[in-house]
Amino acid sequence: MKAIMIEQQENGNRLQLQNHPAPEPAAGELLIKVHAAAVNRTDIVTREGRSGYAVNPILGVEIAGVVEQADGESDFAPGDRVMGLVNGGGYAEYAVMPADRAMKIPAAYSFEQAAAVPEVFLTAYQTLYWLGRLQPNESVLIHAGASGVGTAAIQLAKKLSGAQVIVTAGSQDKLDFCRELGADVGIDYKKQSFDEEVLAATNGRGVDLILDFVGADYWDKNLASVAKEGRWVLIGILGGAQVERVNLFALMSKCVQLTATLLTPRSDEYKARLTSDFVRDVMPYMETGEIKPIIDTVFPLAEAMEAQRHMEDNRNIGKIVLKVD
Repeated sequence: MKAIMIEQQENGNRLQLQNHPAPEPAAGELLIKVHAAAVNRTDIVTREGRSGYAVNPILGVEIAGVVEQADGESDFAPGDRVMGLVNGGGYAEYAVMPADRAMKIPAAYSFEQAAAVPEVFLTAYQTLYWLGRLQPNESVLIHAGASGVGTAAIQLAKKLSGAQVIVTAGSQDKLDFCRELGADVGIDYKKQSFDEEVLAATNGRGVDLILDFVGADYWDKNLASVAKEGRWVLIGILGGAQVERVNLFALMSKCVQLTATLLTPRSDEYKARLTSDFVRDVMPYMETGEIKPIIDTVFPLAEAMEAQRHMEDNRNIGKIVLKVD
């Protein structure tokens, strides 16, 4: 089969389309003929050799396609259209997926739309509800609002919780799009101090929940933005991993609950439970079109390197998808 492999180079690792043996499904796994995969930050980190947990030599953690093989214990059969998380191997013509984390694709969805669902929507659901415990009518600050996870989180917070949604983004186009999805307040982090804007929007109280993709650069402003007894979920470190000076008493005095998470290195059992809860709580809204994946650009599989560069340049609004012919 054709697959995207990492080619080691002195001036930075690159991605190349190469021949590779097709995977063999183990017990409890589905063999999927991949029609689309999606690009994620974790793929870029793996390409650069910085993840520390990637095992599969082929990139890609989410796919959409058609079941080729399924064992008798599975709820799926050959010919079924499915989407879901894989343990690497998504940037290829075939991939294996644990059957208990496969999701049936809504009838109206293309494979490209389906590939834009698993990683970002499961991450948004996990951080908002499993970890962030967002309650009806609370307030949430979503950084990188126009990203894949951001566009998913806006929709979930509004539809499932009726939350006051405050987002940050780096351009007016991105903020306008976030408002179209349901965001109540948009903050241009390049021109405005987001902590001041958050306090103004919440009458000085701060938000109940923060979804933080940035990390170190936003530490002080996030601490100023979170309400007393608020929750703060760290999802990414786009702004650095090292905070030079941390006032622990400031966290204590606000009784802040700070949680850090990654989804990709979580156990198979964790991902299966998360998928099950997501299907129960969110898929009905996807079937009706009330919640939808947002696609920025679709690249051919052979242009995976260009697709990752597009993400690295922060040009996308929503997901970047690879079409597998």
